Amino acid sequence: MRRFGRKLIRCILLVLALNLSLVSFTSQAKASDNTFYDMKARAAYAIDAQTGQVLYQKNAKKTYPIASLTKILTLAVIEQDIKEHKLSWDQKIKVTPAVAKVANDWHFSNVQLNAGEQYSVRQLVESMMLVSADGSTEALALADAGSTAAFNRKMQAVAKKAGVTDAKIYNMIGLPNSSLGTHRLKNVDKDAENEMSAKDLALVSKYVINKYPETLKITKKKFANFDVTAGQQYQMVNINALLPQNGYAPKDWEIDGLKTGNTDAAGKCIVTTGTYAGHRVILVALHTKGDWNNQSKMQKEFYEALAANYQPVALNKITDLPKQVQRARVVHAKKQRYVRLQLAKPQWVWVRKGEYWPATKPKFVPATAKQSVTGRLKAPLKKGQSVGHVELQIQGMPAVKVPVTSSQTVAVRSFWN
Repeated sequence: MRRFGRKLIRCILLVLALNLSLVSFTSQAKASDNTFYDMKARAAYAIDAQTGQVLYQKNAKKTYPIASLTKILTLAVIEQDIKEHKLSWDQKIKVTPAVAKVANDWHFSNVQLNAGEQYSVRQLVESMMLVSADGSTEALALADAGSTAAFNRKMQAVAKKAGVTDAKIYNMIGLPNSSLGTHRLKNVDKDAENEMSAKDLALVSKYVINKYPETLKITKKKFANFDVTAGQQYQMVNINALLPQNGYAPKDWEIDGLKTGNTDAAGKCIVTTGTYAGHRVILVALHTKGDWNNQSKMQKEFYEALAANYQPVALNKITDLPKQVQRARVVHAKKQRYVRLQLAKPQWVWVRKGEYWPATKPKFVPATAKQSVTGRLKAPLKKGQSVGHVELQIQGMPAVKVPVTSSQTVAVRSFWN
């Protein structure tokens, strides 16, 4: 009897183990089916910079420490103030002893800055973006705004212009608050670090690239000389390993930016951007797994997997899509039961290679404000009015929403008719 009991227990344990294995296998298969690439990172986000189409997302809306990716936002403020003639590229900035202390601390990323020496805004910006120089970043921000707190307010304002409303900003560099010494924020935790989401960083990057094209002229440089003193020059080497001819340059892509970052809390972070078939993609990854080489390898693999499996295709008119989304049922209308739809504007959509629009399973989704209690599109409608979107299911990618409008004016049925 005891022997039978032991055998029964072994059988039960074996069945449980098999079930757990099947669950694990199923979940892995599902993860594989839902995305064309698995970025080993705490959070990641990729978009088409022109259309805003989301190509990949992973914990994309959750905020995390972002380390030196902060400097993308810092650059946006500096370029804004240059455009508004509050600064100039050739303007000289005198380095204070406090800034020199940060610049020459081996714990941080830096080029040498000497107290009392003057450096141009262009020099400092190049060192900030190519080799992530912390001292140069601090020198720029303090010369621009006068204090860390004042520059933080400018960063918040620019972030809002980019569509970001909940960024936690403590300094211009991305270091823990205490690392700024005399320029740290008072009454703020010493370990406080800037936090944003992967999606927010993509929005900021998109904003600065589109608003200030000078950005990419800087970040695509592989080398630049930094004049430490009149007789001492330092050659900076861009730390972006994905630039053309570098070891991790992705095939068929032209990568020309953007920034890396690293702190204990943030881990290794990166934002890259480049073009393929005339389309710019922005890719963000926070707290990537492994070392710097692993991070660069993943970015390269992502870009190459995207180009191998997908292509941007022009969607020019509603008749390019199946007939079921070329018109929509409309309720409460005076005379007609259907309304013809049209695209709000032509747009490009990344789709799987070899697939046609019917494979995306298009579905019309009425705008919330134009839905009846049964979820139908309701009258009245004006010609050209936004009425919702057509949702496209792209295998391996998040769904795409294509805005549509009414091609007709539709009067509402009166109560008495």
